[in-house]
Amino acid sequence: MDQLTRLLAYDFVQNAIAAGVVVAIVSGAVSRFVVARNLSFAVHALAEIGFTGAAGFLLLRLPVVLGLLTGSVLTAVSIGVLGVRARGRDVVVGVVMAFGLGLGVLFITLYRGYAGQALAILFGTITGVSRTDVVLLGSIGAVTVAALALIYRPLTFATVDPEGAEARGVPVGPLAVLFLVLTAAAVAVAVQIVGVLLILTLLITPGAAAERLTPKFGRAVVYSVAIALFCTLGGITLALLTDRSVSVFVTSLSFACYLAARFVVGPALLRQSRRGSVEASGAAR
Repeated sequence: MDQLTRLLAYDFVQNAIAAGVVVAIVSGAVSRFVVARNLSFAVHALAEIGFTGAAGFLLLRLPVVLGLLTGSVLTAVSIGVLGVRARGRDVVVGVVMAFGLGLGVLFITLYRGYAGQALAILFGTITGVSRTDVVLLGSIGAVTVAALALIYRPLTFATVDPEGAEARGVPVGPLAVLFLVLTAAAVAVAVQIVGVLLILTLLITPGAAAERLTPKFGRAVVYSVAIALFCTLGGITLALLTDRSVSVFVTSLSFACYLAARFVVGPALLRQSRRGSVEASGAAR
């Protein structure tokens, strides 16, 4: 505990924690929708081509975070416009991802600078986040969460019952594209912690775990954010204490939370709910 207290006095630790909070809130909020809308493969594509954008901006000596955001958003728009329907979306994702990865490899081979920056994109570098990066991440995160809050009700309706939402006049197609853009922003934020190769950890696992804890969509979003916060801040803390990679601990904690939600907590809550229903039914008789 004394060691952690001493570490908290350093600016890089404070920056890491601040960035971690932003990443967890954004990723947790988006994750529940990603799982419900079956966008796991699309998220992988956003991360991979976000890497391409980051590599391109690195080659041009421009901010890497903006490159991540640019690559992810362009991919999101392409997938949304070309393959809104789930049936055709996976094909579009595969085509776009293959092309983007080819460009990413080209950019990296042309880059003659410090190779560690390219590796940081792949594996994350939360302890290397600067105060400027925190402000930029915070800005992206605030816009993403605010936009998600604005479209929360129609997006939830379109997620739970897309046919019914379309029949009621909800713009399902534009909402799908807009949500993919918001997911792209979440990818650009989350890459700072776990990197491109492990992006599924924060954008899928919290939502998948929360889904096992409650059938109520809004409550599941709250649980997803809480799980993402626990895994992210817990991972940062363990990494600082052991001098190991943050992504290892974040992924391990996320996996543990999913297992606990699926095989321990979730079934226990289900049994409790059924017991309460039986008791209420008996009392009514």
